[in-house]
Amino acid sequence: MNTAQTLPGDIELRISASPVPYREALAEMTERNTAIAAGEARELIWFLEHPPVYTAGTSAATSDLLDPRFDVVEAGRGGRYTYHGPGQRVVYVLLDLKKRARDARGFVHALEGWVIDTLTDFGVEGFRSEGRIGIWTQDVDGREAKIGAIGVRIRKWVTMHGFAVNIHPDLAHFTGIVPCGIEEFGVTSLARLGKDAQFEVWDTALLARAPRFLAALETKCPRETTE
Repeated sequence: MNTAQTLPGDIELRISASPVPYREALAEMTERNTAIAAGEARELIWFLEHPPVYTAGTSAATSDLLDPRFDVVEAGRGGRYTYHGPGQRVVYVLLDLKKRARDARGFVHALEGWVIDTLTDFGVEGFRSEGRIGIWTQDVDGREAKIGAIGVRIRKWVTMHGFAVNIHPDLAHFTGIVPCGIEEFGVTSLARLGKDAQFEVWDTALLARAPRFLAALETKCPRETTE
């Protein structure tokens, strides 16, 4: 079951109550991306959850697939291998950047900022790390760990894919891959950090910050902030 609402700018917000198989979501997202580019569909921000799956980005290295215990899907997005599964909130963002700043780096920067800002509502300090894709934080053992993954594709200036934040997934499922090709750092979640780990709570906080995210897309991102 899906619930649909409208965000500022007549953007459709869809929240899927049941897990959506990754291949099914990818096909629908690809079709919607094409329709948005043709002016035949509204923009879409889609909150969902997947059954366990490993997805391969365009830079995925075979050596990073350690144990293909789940389905492995070529996603077409940037990046390397990523895990999606129960307890992880995935957000697909399909927006027409022709209506905004045509700035791919700025779009990714804004996505990162949306997650980082929302994490502060849970008392978690998220941050970008030079040379490492994703959203990072300090884990319970004091080491840096990834709490959110970013992966996007832009076709005809219409975005697709988006980000995934670990709310309460089984972190052991990540051990089948080298997440994003980075071996020396682990993954963490809001639940592992002792924070309220319900989708409803996370979604409410994320949506409260959506207007700021959308406003950030109106301005080209300064180059020095993305180096």
